[in-house]
Amino acid sequence: MEDIKVTDNETVEQLRQDYENMQAEIADTDGIMDKIKAMIKNNKLATISLIVILIFCFCAIFAPVVAPHDPTLQDYDNVRAHPSRDHILGTDELGRDVFSRIIYGARISLVIGIVPTTISMVIGTILGLMAGFMGKKVDFVIMRLADIMLAFPSLLLAMVVMYTLGASLINIFIALSVVNWAGTARVVRSQTLALKEKEFVEAAESIGVKKSVIMLRHILPNCLPSLIVLFTMDIPGSILSESSLSFLGIGAQPPASSWGLMVVNGKQWLFSEPWVAIAPGVAILILVLAFNFLGDGLRDAIDPYMKE
Repeated sequence: MEDIKVTDNETVEQLRQDYENMQAEIADTDGIMDKIKAMIKNNKLATISLIVILIFCFCAIFAPVVAPHDPTLQDYDNVRAHPSRDHILGTDELGRDVFSRIIYGARISLVIGIVPTTISMVIGTILGLMAGFMGKKVDFVIMRLADIMLAFPSLLLAMVVMYTLGASLINIFIALSVVNWAGTARVVRSQTLALKEKEFVEAAESIGVKKSVIMLRHILPNCLPSLIVLFTMDIPGSILSESSLSFLGIGAQPPASSWGLMVVNGKQWLFSEPWVAIAPGVAILILVLAFNFLGDGLRDAIDPYMKE
């Protein structure tokens, strides 16, 4: 009996040692920040995109300083005025400065791009970890729910939520957060299924580490590169969804300076005073492309599943 106890103790100690060695190997891998710095140095398109995003963020945060005019100030003597030194991008149908409204509209687009994406990714990550690690009934229920969400276009589901709850910015947060978590859940689940077969997870289970600790401390950090890439590539979808909802009249409401709302208000003068609709449309295009190019650069730099 004593020999058996000694052997068992030696086995446990060996497992602990293997577990600590594996953790050390994980800690020695290149940090995410180092890879991002390398991307900034080597990928010019991603670097330019990051600069563009930072410029938009700066303008949104310091809009009262950057904007030359009050975005809500109506000047009926300058209705749909042509671009000039005083009004760089002209004025709209109420005489409001288009450039100033675009700057203030960046606040709405960035907030709606970042906040609902963050909420949906938190929901998707938690559900994906649970589905992949626990398996069986938990996996079946979560994945079938995700399949139902993915079976319908996200914009259509967002429209249903908005028509049900009413048009407001808070309801846009709710709508986009509810409909966009399924994709993240499926990605995290697939990575969790692969990671839970690794030696460091088996070692952690064998020495009695709690499941919640394994998921949050050992599996989640290994999913972070993919989550960062997903985050940057999901933000443009949220921005476009908000613009689409506002264009359909169920998103941001006047007098909010929403880019989608500016496009729909200016489309009737598209051929006579095109700057009213084209300027906010170009702003949407530039910001969405910048996030997409940045996401591509991050994917190539830090996502191990994309390496050859």
